[in-house]
Amino acid sequence: MSKRFLNGTDFTGMVLLGAEQLQQHAEHVNALNVFPVPDGDTGTNMNLTMTAGVTELKKNNTVSIGYSAGVLSKGLLMGARGNSGVILSQLFRGFGRYASTYEELNTQQFAAALQIGVDTAYKAVVKPVEGTILTVAKDAAKHAVYISRRTSDITELMEQVLMKAKESLSQTPDLLPILKQVGVVDSGGQGLVYIYEGFLQYLRGNVTTHPSVNASTDTLTPVPSYTVTPLQPQPALNVPITAQSQLETEDIEFLYDMEFFINRQLSNTQASFHDEQFREALSVNGDSIIVIADDEIIKVHVHSKCPGEVLNLALQYGEITQIHILNMREQHRDLLSAGMDSAPMPEIFADIPMPQKTVVVAPAEPPAEEMAMYGFIAVSSGKGITEIFTSLGVDVVLFGGQTMNPSTEDFVNAISSISAQHIYILPNNSNIVLAAEQARELLEGERSVTVIPSKSIPQGMAAAFAFLEEEDLDNNTDNMLVAITQVTSGQVTHAIRDTCIDELEIKAGQFIGIQNSKIVAATESVLTTCQDLLSKMLVNGDEVVTVLSGEEADPRMTEELDAWLQDNYPKAEIEVHEGGQPIYYYIFSVES
Repeated sequence: MSKRFLNGTDFTGMVLLGAEQLQQHAEHVNALNVFPVPDGDTGTNMNLTMTAGVTELKKNNTVSIGYSAGVLSKGLLMGARGNSGVILSQLFRGFGRYASTYEELNTQQFAAALQIGVDTAYKAVVKPVEGTILTVAKDAAKHAVYISRRTSDITELMEQVLMKAKESLSQTPDLLPILKQVGVVDSGGQGLVYIYEGFLQYLRGNVTTHPSVNASTDTLTPVPSYTVTPLQPQPALNVPITAQSQLETEDIEFLYDMEFFINRQLSNTQASFHDEQFREALSVNGDSIIVIADDEIIKVHVHSKCPGEVLNLALQYGEITQIHILNMREQHRDLLSAGMDSAPMPEIFADIPMPQKTVVVAPAEPPAEEMAMYGFIAVSSGKGITEIFTSLGVDVVLFGGQTMNPSTEDFVNAISSISAQHIYILPNNSNIVLAAEQARELLEGERSVTVIPSKSIPQGMAAAFAFLEEEDLDNNTDNMLVAITQVTSGQVTHAIRDTCIDELEIKAGQFIGIQNSKIVAATESVLTTCQDLLSKMLVNGDEVVTVLSGEEADPRMTEELDAWLQDNYPKAEIEVHEGGQPIYYYIFSVES
């Protein structure tokens, strides 16, 4: 179907169908994980990220592509999960910035928006790697710019974009040798191709529509009739926490938890908005303040004594929408009476479907008006691991890890809950670092946050051990960065498919040992695999060894493994803990 211009209604339809295509093929994207382990989560992360964007887009249907692209960008930004999700959000963030001043786009403008999206995504990644979703997006956008000079038909342009994206995807194994070695294409790039396929399906007219009221014009506008359904959420981890039971209800000074949006376009005044002045005014009777503003929308989160004053203050700048106010004293009393002692984290976007998670929140010491010097956020994947992090002084523990990556919004909420002058984040997974960094950037100038790029649970624990309360910020940061380089991480899980990596033949069902990011052992026995892996990790024999048993580990085998370590490495200092982590039977940490 020929189309010369792309408006907001068309863009919404393209995104919804693109999200549907991705959702339908999310498991295939997960299966493209390079390692044959049951933790492939690229498809899950991209699907949940797109779902967050679509949720916002469906609530704000408009014929303006600039407005629609901005709405999508905001939803993706806060819902971004994993590296692939963050990169996807940045692609559409750049697209939205370019499109922001347009009601509709022609082919050259659409191509330019795709290119700005690529430029934005590359800048967001510290060390871009070719042969990934970045390369697929870059090649497709470059080709779009070339083709846009030769056609005025958006559909024809999108056909060429998809064709080039598929071609680029097929070449990713030539750019990343590990992809060629295991015989797969890049998973993130494949996810983007599915999204582009949905775009083209909509433009070709392969979608049924029904009339829906357009929020900005009150006219009937066709909107795709299907619903995008997210993947099934992971169950929440049931962690017994005593933090809330140690807090007296009356100690909650700023008892009203408020979340709302200010629509500046609907303002009856010409009051200019200044972020710092607004935050200062909110802080008079409030704390845990988050203000994220652009030219059209201001997102506000605050704990306040006087909700009426907050709303009156906000009304100076526009019309207030999506107001959520909770009485935290009442919530605290309910939790205590129900025998529960951990309150859910506040959600800026309550309507976005997200996987369930357990958050451990320790009471701020000292009180909010006397902010502590340091605060900590860590990501944990098991009950025992969570208890270790809380014993090390971590304030907020987000339940996450492989297949359960916290979103940018999760980190923003966690940061807002901590009353500290400076906050450290320990992602403890290479696929979570970008989302943590994105949260830090969103709150830059508002909160002081440092992301220690820990890529495993052992690295996170080493960093937490290296922290000293009496040290200054620079020394603590340096010490933690050094600490994560001095620990060797090991993991044991099972293979889900046959493959060959670095000349190591692996059969589906075998148990595999991973040292840092390399598979070094594969046998038919969990115990034998653990022994082979630890033999490679223990170089001198006198290291400090920590064993974290997973939820599927047999306690008798754990005892046997401990005895083997004691017999074979009598000079080693050995600690064994029940980590309770899923997927991995054992996690090992070795420090010299």
